[in-house]
Amino acid sequence: MHKSSFLPVATRLSRQITTSSLRLSRSFSSTNSIQDVNKLAVIGGGQMGLGIAYVAASVSNLSVSIIDSSPESLSKGSKFLDQLLNKDVKKGRITAEKASEVQKLIQSTTSFDAVTDSDFIIEAVPEIPSLKFDIFGRLAKEAPAHAILSTNTSSISITKIAASAKGAESRVISTHFMNPVPVQKGVEIITGLQTAPETVDAAMKLVKSMGKIPSISADSPGFLANRILIPYINEAVICLETGIGTKEDIDSIMKNGCAMPMGPLALADFIGLDTCLAIMNVLYNDTADSKYRPSVLLQKMVDAGWLGKKSGKGFYDY
Repeated sequence: MHKSSFLPVATRLSRQITTSSLRLSRSFSSTNSIQDVNKLAVIGGGQMGLGIAYVAASVSNLSVSIIDSSPESLSKGSKFLDQLLNKDVKKGRITAEKASEVQKLIQSTTSFDAVTDSDFIIEAVPEIPSLKFDIFGRLAKEAPAHAILSTNTSSISITKIAASAKGAESRVISTHFMNPVPVQKGVEIITGLQTAPETVDAAMKLVKSMGKIPSISADSPGFLANRILIPYINEAVICLETGIGTKEDIDSIMKNGCAMPMGPLALADFIGLDTCLAIMNVLYNDTADSKYRPSVLLQKMVDAGWLGKKSGKGFYDY
């Protein structure tokens, strides 16, 4: 069979398997819908978590709790929120009154108890599987029985994450927002083997209410965006590592020759080299395919603590 004709068949087969599995999973009330989402909780007060909270409050007018165990992270997030609001006010995107309303809708806390009255919960912590599994284990016990439990993971299996949410597996899904959240329109909706159709519907409605454009991906290593993007970045690092081109020339040809808005090495710095490495490792380990082996230089730079913009040094200095 020709490769191009095989892909739709594979997609249909994947959907059939998922649909069959969903009949076995525990469903929840059919009344669960976007109209019921009045309170959102975001676990993780970093740039991604804050961006999600900001859009949910400013576009969807949702009450949002940002949960992070680090007071320092919450403090940085509060300053970042002020920057976002001030920027939008100065550019005339929102009024000062609207900015004040958004600030009132977003609350920060170090207490996990904030999930207990939330209708939709989005986890946005670092790509550490054990950390995410622990969080979803707690959410299964402490979140309301109707709440959607979503992860913002960029590479970890949704099926594995759902398996850690004992008794709430059918309510687990991924809403993978793109960075920076206030700017990027796309959101990947990734379903696990256990995810119920109602969960997909609720997630789709939420992201659309936030002004985002959802794309559905199967639960495969890297999903859609990072399965394509991160190997592209890794290959650019290999070109630098092997002396095929300088960092400036690599980025220049992709921007000026291939119409990319940003060169791959500059983009890697923006994403975070540790994040790029973590995703490459997931692709490599989960597929056992050598084409996903991380660049030696990428590993060395992470070992050196040169993580990109967030550390002040990556392929470029900041």
